Amino acid sequence: MFSKFQPTWQVESIYDLPPEELRKKGIKVVLTDLDNTLIAWNNPDGTPQLREWLQKMEEAKIPVVVVSNNSFKRVERAVRSLGLPFVSRAMKPFARGLKIAVKRYGLKKHETVLVGDQLMTDVASANNFGIRCILVKPLVKSDAWNTKINRFLENIIKKRLLKENKLSTTWRHDLND
Repeated sequence: MFSKFQPTWQVESIYDLPPEELRKKGIKVVLTDLDNTLIAWNNPDGTPQLREWLQKMEEAKIPVVVVSNNSFKRVERAVRSLGLPFVSRAMKPFARGLKIAVKRYGLKKHETVLVGDQLMTDVASANNFGIRCILVKPLVKSDAWNTKINRFLENIIKKRLLKENKLSTTWRHDLND
């Protein structure tokens, strides 16, 4: 039951994912959660580090697509200045948003990875859809009110995964297995 919450990799930050490493793993497209993964939930404008990472991905021709549970209006406003395509109202942990992204953008599942900061939504969604996933640390320690409930439940899941050695206490800075 808890295996659907097990990430493929655990990395400190989305910014620790250079295009070369992604290509070595056969990844040609990055689907990413929005809040606390790509941008801090309370800072919709992003950071210079984000823009630098997105520039590297663009130069490497690795598309980045935001897949978020947020409303169209919220996601559109957050990614407008970044020029990123997106799927809103993804309904993670279900695979709905990932299916839409793969179909809409003509992606191949085996070349796709989902990056996110939550086991209960992002990791579960990727595993439910059958794609690899990268769990990252949340960019900020605080969460929007609706995420706090998930974090409480997620801590229970984390303890179980740690006990079963299916989750690491160490956050990596690369995808090396």
